[in-house]
Amino acid sequence: MSPASADRGRLHALGSACSRHPYRVLAVWLVGLIAALGFSHIAGGTYSDNVTLSGTQAYTAGQLLGAHDRAASGYRGLIVMRAPAGVPGQSAPLAQTVSNLSKLPHVLAVTNPLDTAPPTVSADGRIAYSTVQLDVNPKTLAHSYLNSLDRAVQPLRAAGVQVEYGGSLDQLTRPKSSDAAAELIGFVVALAVLLIGFGSLAGAALPLVTALFSVGVGLGLLGIVSAVVTFGTASPTLALMIGLGVGIDYAVFLVTRFRQRMFEGVDPSEAAGECVATSGRAVIVAASTVSVAMFGLYTSGLTFLGQLGFAAVFGVVTAALGAITLVPAAFGFLGRGIDRVTVRKPVAEAGRIDDGWHRYAALVGRRPASFLLLGVVLLGVLAIPLFSIRLGHVDDGADPTTFTDKRAYDLISQGFGPGANATFTVVVDLAAGTSASSAQSIGQHLQQALAATPGVAHAAVPSRTSDGALLVSSLIPTTGPQDAATTSLFNRIVDSTLPAALAGTGARGYVGGSTATYVQFTATLSSRLPVVIAVVVATAFLLIMTAFRSLLLAVKAALLNLLSISAAYGVVVAVFQWGWGRSLIGVSENVPIEAYVPVLMFAIVFGLSMDYEVFLLTRVKEGWDRTRDQHLAVAGGLSSTGRVISCAALIMVSVFTAFVANNEVVIKMLAVGLASSVLIDATVVRLVLVPAVMYLLGRSSWWLPRWLDRVLPHLDIEPSDEPGPAAPAPVTTGATT
Repeated sequence: MSPASADRGRLHALGSACSRHPYRVLAVWLVGLIAALGFSHIAGGTYSDNVTLSGTQAYTAGQLLGAHDRAASGYRGLIVMRAPAGVPGQSAPLAQTVSNLSKLPHVLAVTNPLDTAPPTVSADGRIAYSTVQLDVNPKTLAHSYLNSLDRAVQPLRAAGVQVEYGGSLDQLTRPKSSDAAAELIGFVVALAVLLIGFGSLAGAALPLVTALFSVGVGLGLLGIVSAVVTFGTASPTLALMIGLGVGIDYAVFLVTRFRQRMFEGVDPSEAAGECVATSGRAVIVAASTVSVAMFGLYTSGLTFLGQLGFAAVFGVVTAALGAITLVPAAFGFLGRGIDRVTVRKPVAEAGRIDDGWHRYAALVGRRPASFLLLGVVLLGVLAIPLFSIRLGHVDDGADPTTFTDKRAYDLISQGFGPGANATFTVVVDLAAGTSASSAQSIGQHLQQALAATPGVAHAAVPSRTSDGALLVSSLIPTTGPQDAATTSLFNRIVDSTLPAALAGTGARGYVGGSTATYVQFTATLSSRLPVVIAVVVATAFLLIMTAFRSLLLAVKAALLNLLSISAAYGVVVAVFQWGWGRSLIGVSENVPIEAYVPVLMFAIVFGLSMDYEVFLLTRVKEGWDRTRDQHLAVAGGLSSTGRVISCAALIMVSVFTAFVANNEVVIKMLAVGLASSVLIDATVVRLVLVPAVMYLLGRSSWWLPRWLDRVLPHLDIEPSDEPGPAAPAPVTTGATT
């Protein structure tokens, strides 16, 4: 028995067993759901955006400060205040507030804006800010800490002073986004799509219920693991988005085949086994591909990004497990009654020829070159904005005005200029034995050089740490943190100003702070993006070539997916960077594209596109093996899968689009990007470009060099459950029909 046959037998047995014992399976999933969510609530960790880049300027500056000036290290929060009559007139409540803040746990140091040099008070005296250094990421603190913070600043508020929180305190004060509304919207739209598409109430509800069960377990497990692994703040939402999307899609594929078997009079238990052995096997391969693509993010060398991919895997894996166990258990409950309650006459899609789709397939077959040109031009137009993409970090200025960090950001910009929100910390590591007079001379020369650098609004006179090892200065740019000019200033200081100012002194200079960290994160990620792309494309290429024994189909999949993701990138740039329609989704200003969004989109979309690619090519391959007629094979495959692919894509688009209601701009960006990616891939690529290319390639679609055929393993993604002739050997010439 071949490995594929053995796997098919085990999967068939699993599906049949789950169908025969539905109560046991449901009980296991219920216990798993309660346990996972319960343990996550009791012992789960927190999520925080902890970006560390060993060996970079910002990292080294932070390490030096931590070793020689602990009060200046850690996390920098801001207490921003606005007093209509002037901050200096509120010296008493201000002093009391500073005293209260200094007594809070985890606070290393607090500045009084009236005592700093120079004072951190605006020219008109109405706006000021106090810097609070904490030894932990505020995100890790309990919500009760925010109550303590409010009590500490109460003297100022009681005096009529407006107080807002900014800097790293945004991770503590930012309102918690609830994804319940997004889930509800996505579910309602998905239910409507399934009801219209398939006509069966139970058939439409089953994928939604099982996906919800599966993703609940996945989120619970993610929460438990977060106690030992630091995941980014977007991780649970990302796992929820991906888990719901693929969970519904995977269940739809199985439900489609099961309903077909019910139409054909097959025993429900046997049909459940066949579904898991065929479509279930395809689900496992598709989920494995998505997971490999997600883990491929670790090849970027950035732990933060790799762990975002790791988080998404929890949703994907539990979705696949739910599809091959919970879905067949539901078949056991419903049996032949799956189409008992209907909104229209149900139809079975899998294996049947849909007349409308068949006519469309015939139309593409008559003019494949025209359809190919039309599809490529359309994707090319959508991709145009990509050529002006600017990667960066979305700062607090893009948040809604209901957020205290947004109000703090605006007050700082109003009182001190936009660059005050992008402060750099310049750290100079002095040579051993540097005298006090030499250190003072170095500091004065450095301050003059920094102040004279184009793009600098203010450079403070460097101060020496108590142990004499460092000089520390703050620098305010003329532009905001997400402005391209601020990135240029960082590079100018690192490459020119510091080396020139410190030449011959034996000292080494570094630029740190949160803005510097994000500038270097963007640069590092951009330099490593080709590696991630290569890994993900190679994975998809090898999967298609191995599964379908075709070199040209693998090349086609890689090229078309690259074109597809480029078009989706163009949509994201147009909406967020150019501002086309951004106000409709609650984004207050044009923003750069968050540096990790494109690479995350790339990995996710390449993985998800394999779902539709495998589903379509499997049907085409079955037709080719049966008829050896390429036109019949492509037309049959397209007509038998067109409805299912369209419905599945609409469901995933609705799930992703619903998340634009999330408060986080980055989540909105991912939602728009993933929704547009799936829509483009499932329509223009899968239903236009793929059949057009296969028509044009003819028999060459199945060409594979003999030596490569011998080397590659045999992967039977979705073995046919219908008897038929053995598949012929792969085509080994370039002849076409």
